[in-house]
Amino acid sequence: MAERRVSRWYFGGLASCGAACCTHPLDLLKVHLQTQQEVKMRMTGMAMHVIRNDGFLALYNGLSASLCRQMTYSLTRFAIYETVRDHLGRGSQGPPPFYQKVLLGAVGGFTGGFVGTPADLVNVRSVVPAARYSHALDGMYRVLREEGLKKLFSGATMASSRGALVTVGQLSCYDQSKQLVLATGLLSDNIFTHFLASFIAGGCATFLCQPLDVLKTRLMNSQGEYRGVTHCAVETAKLGPLAFYKGFVPAAVRLVPHTILTFVFLEQLRKYFGIKVTT
Repeated sequence: MAERRVSRWYFGGLASCGAACCTHPLDLLKVHLQTQQEVKMRMTGMAMHVIRNDGFLALYNGLSASLCRQMTYSLTRFAIYETVRDHLGRGSQGPPPFYQKVLLGAVGGFTGGFVGTPADLVNVRSVVPAARYSHALDGMYRVLREEGLKKLFSGATMASSRGALVTVGQLSCYDQSKQLVLATGLLSDNIFTHFLASFIAGGCATFLCQPLDVLKTRLMNSQGEYRGVTHCAVETAKLGPLAFYKGFVPAAVRLVPHTILTFVFLEQLRKYFGIKVTT
């Protein structure tokens, strides 16, 4: 009988927080680029603009909101996905099939997206100087007090849908990629395998979620100019079909490293602090 380690339910949230600390400046630049009404700057130009106007530390504006988002959104989706996947794996021979991983990823991501919507809204707003908050809890309290509970969950449908897609791209594709890489027998379960599988997963996640990510950001950063998701999509489409992929390169530059770091951290947490099980 073989012994292996499985993640504790909160490991995904901790791993995502570690990755967010490294990639937050890229996330901030992505939001700035997506909220431009016209394409005026690219990623490098936007970075220089932020540093020139507000200083280098401005690249970390809203970090507390980003961490709060990871401890709600990411913790929820990882907890659901990994707990149920491990349960399914114990009841059968070998890992569950890919379609079950996709369904599980969609359910976990949709739930996590909804739970994390308030922190996500504050995270998006925190990078805009006009809506600067002291920290994540201050931002959520002020939105609740000044704009109401409904506004706190503004864009929840889009955030949940995006969460489902990105979780399928990240968690489901990571598991499947890792499984296929190990099945070749060319690589063992080591950090290079984790890097390769997470790189593939990051690419899949970026491809799947970018259009919804643009709409979600616009809705959360709006001041009432959009009547809903459909109206936001129509107004965005007026800027051209590529408007749905505005900020695609910085999104990929941010999401792929974030995915890699998340799973590298997660695998290390699992290796050293995971629960031992016998199979």
